[in-house]
Amino acid sequence: MKKQESRNISAGNFEQCTKCTICTVYCPMLEVNPFYPGPKQAGADGERYRLKEPKYYDEALRYCLNCKRCEVSCPSGVRIGDIIALARAKNSRGVPKLRDVLFANTDLVGSVATRVAPMLNRALESKPIRGAMDTLLAIDHRRILPRYAEEKFTTWFAKNALAEQSKYGRSVTYFHGCYANYNDPQLGKDLVKVLNAVGFGVRLMEGERCCGMTKIASGMLSQATADAKRNLAEIRREVGEGRRVIATSSSCAFALRDEYEHILGLDNHDVRSSISLATRFIYRQMERGNIKLAFRKDFKMRVAYHFACHIEKLGWSIYSTSLLRMIEGLELLLLPSQCCGMAGTYGLKRENYNYSQAIGESLFAHIESLGVDCVATDCETCKGQIEMSTSVKVLHPINILAEAIDVEATRKLNDLK
Repeated sequence: MKKQESRNISAGNFEQCTKCTICTVYCPMLEVNPFYPGPKQAGADGERYRLKEPKYYDEALRYCLNCKRCEVSCPSGVRIGDIIALARAKNSRGVPKLRDVLFANTDLVGSVATRVAPMLNRALESKPIRGAMDTLLAIDHRRILPRYAEEKFTTWFAKNALAEQSKYGRSVTYFHGCYANYNDPQLGKDLVKVLNAVGFGVRLMEGERCCGMTKIASGMLSQATADAKRNLAEIRREVGEGRRVIATSSSCAFALRDEYEHILGLDNHDVRSSISLATRFIYRQMERGNIKLAFRKDFKMRVAYHFACHIEKLGWSIYSTSLLRMIEGLELLLLPSQCCGMAGTYGLKRENYNYSQAIGESLFAHIESLGVDCVATDCETCKGQIEMSTSVKVLHPINILAEAIDVEATRKLNDLK
């Protein structure tokens, strides 16, 4: 397969780097991989050389997780992760493998997989099948792959929820993303349950495509751009009709708001502020006195919250943790702000598996030591990594909220009949 050409997009602000090396301290990959040059050298320092002569590109940049923790820590606001991502897309001599193409085309694979979900899920649990995938596709045989649902969220929504949504005076548009649609429809169902209980109807975008994060990570920028343009057209239509667009995936929200502009070069300034995370939307509605929540008196849960990398980059973990703190009967513990090592599809790949697990090792041990009922996180791939590497189940804050809420009491508080 021929590698796709990237467009002439520049991260642009590498000259702001003051060489303080703070980014190297916060890079999770640098701690476990001696072959990775680190964000300072791979980012601003390397870009100065690459602009003069592309031959200075180092293929070791493929080890970057795109976690953006270097950007969070940078006191000068250098978009280090963007510089590295664009350098890979422009200069890497590698081509996407069949494995990468399958990972990137989530809508195609998900649509097929849900139709044969019981058989496929059994196959993915089989050691011989996983061994064959390791040999043929370089998907590590030790990795537990996400299960597929037998019914897509969009199918459930059309059959069970769509007709009811028009009765609510207010509405939002849900960017459900690939994971909620094909792997965990319960997350979408729980969001509908909570929003309906507080008087908000839910709409879906008819032409929604994958957010493109996996395509961007694989250097497939042309495909990512085509999907992004379709999504932005749909988002503009929804925002133009007075609705905010919310996502349950922190990576989807991050892609729609930041990666579209910084990596794909698409102007989304007109709708960026109207794209939010579900927990942020709900919390801010409560903060403004627009909605109220009532909780079950018998609800008890001890929860540890994991700070996913992209929600840290957005700066929005405070909304999820604050919302969880509001739940009566919930004891919340905060885990260290640390990458789990999964990084989307990064940890699925055979060449990355050992690095992925080494990055998350101390986090997994910490979780096991706490004796919690579950871990909460806003990232679906963090969920898969933690559940595979510990004995603790992982839930989205929206799942927990839906379980804790007293629906009838909440409806009464919000004057709903």
